[in-house]
Amino acid sequence: MNFTYDGHTIRVNIPDQAALMAALTRRFREGRGFALATINLDHLVKLRSDAAFRDAYAAQDLVVADGNPIVWLSRLAHRPVTLVPGSDLVLPLSRLAAAEDIPIALIGTTEAALDAAARHIEEQAPGASVVLKIAPPMGFDPDSDAAVAMLRQIEASTARLCFIAMGAPRQERLAARGRLEVPSVGFASVGAGLDFLAGNQQRAPVWVRRIAMEWVWRMLSAPQRLVPRYARCAAILPAEAVNAIRQRRDE
Repeated sequence: MNFTYDGHTIRVNIPDQAALMAALTRRFREGRGFALATINLDHLVKLRSDAAFRDAYAAQDLVVADGNPIVWLSRLAHRPVTLVPGSDLVLPLSRLAAAEDIPIALIGTTEAALDAAARHIEEQAPGASVVLKIAPPMGFDPDSDAAVAMLRQIEASTARLCFIAMGAPRQERLAARGRLEVPSVGFASVGAGLDFLAGNQQRAPVWVRRIAMEWVWRMLSAPQRLVPRYARCAAILPAEAVNAIRQRRDE
């Protein structure tokens, strides 16, 4: 499944979680880093207007579908992928890191949340080692000298898997910068994934997720912030559906 904006083509190039775990295992064993993005409709909205975000997304090595609309669009395009939410990846990736003896860094949110998330990871992924936790200040710029200093700190910590929980577009931009500055480290952009582990935010109940209504649950929990966002997402769906159908011609 492809999305093209202003000459940048973004490909959902990992079809499911099993393929993702296999790809990351190979990269860990070969000593190669990566940038992993989890694309959703909100990202598509931002990609249409944010040139820096488009550049960052084009630099991602691995892209999975984070959101049922992306899955539905992939089916329209006859290039089906399955749902791989970034928030659900922290523990599976941590368990893989433990199995491969890969130290972990946590970037984003708050110091208290990082401490709680680190404890949860080390409890739920036996053998996992969180060697670095950094909560960047408000207004942190992924293109700044401070970002380079942070990336050097990650490198010096021996971490080879770094979860970035800063929200789009900052997390994807930092991951893209990291691929250039510290190419042996894998950067996974996980949004609210660390806050969920820390208990700062609550996921929708499992039954809500199973019927693909998590977006409604989230919207009702923070309507002032999320109603406008979801309205913008809904507005681009018709054009994205047309784009998906056109991709059938390339079969």
